[in-house]
Amino acid sequence: MRGLDFSSWQGLLTTLAGLALITLIGVGIRLLVMQTVQERRARENRQINERLRTLIAAYKTLGGSFTGDLEVDPTHLRELRQRMRDEGGEDDNGSDRGRRIRDAVEAALSDIILLGTDEQVRLAAQAATDLAAGKPIHTDALVVSLRDFIRSVLDLEPVPSGLAIPRQGPARPVATKGKGEGGKGEDRQGGGARAGGGAGGMGAGMGAGAGMGLGAGLAADPDRDPPG
Repeated sequence: MRGLDFSSWQGLLTTLAGLALITLIGVGIRLLVMQTVQERRARENRQINERLRTLIAAYKTLGGSFTGDLEVDPTHLRELRQRMRDEGGEDDNGSDRGRRIRDAVEAALSDIILLGTDEQVRLAAQAATDLAAGKPIHTDALVVSLRDFIRSVLDLEPVPSGLAIPRQGPARPVATKGKGEGGKGEDRQGGGARAGGGAGGMGAGMGAGAGMGLGAGLAADPDRDPPG
């Protein structure tokens, strides 16, 4: 308060203007700091949400099954085709299903190696190495790690230690109806419609031709009675 001058109106105005300027500068700095902190938090939240969304998708892919064969077959497409030829060209629906499961598992492992924790990266890298070496793998240990991490990030209570949960394996792909059958049906319907349209057009053309011929005959012989 030593620098304040209230002895005159000029000194009072100068003092008030200085105080207002200092206050304005302080408020501006505070707003700038708050905006910077909010932008950083928003960026961190977006990163956390994206990471969590990716890991949840990987969890659903790697742990979507509780029954059946939970082992991931590392067989590739060229090996499946060779197996078909060796077996005499039998239907390979089951083999193709295993190949699609392996492809989905490989994509999930890649996402985990990118965004997972240290433990998850180690497990995913080991699983990817075994797949590349042609060894069947199980994903239950990685699924447990993902489940615990996701529940922790979402502030959920951990799964009770005494709770018995069956081993989890890759989600089985949903069988979808192929386009071939629908396309053939549509082609058959389209062919029938085109055939019907062609027959109708041919009948109309024949009728028009007969009418033109009759008109020409009457014009050539006006005394001739038209047919009843």
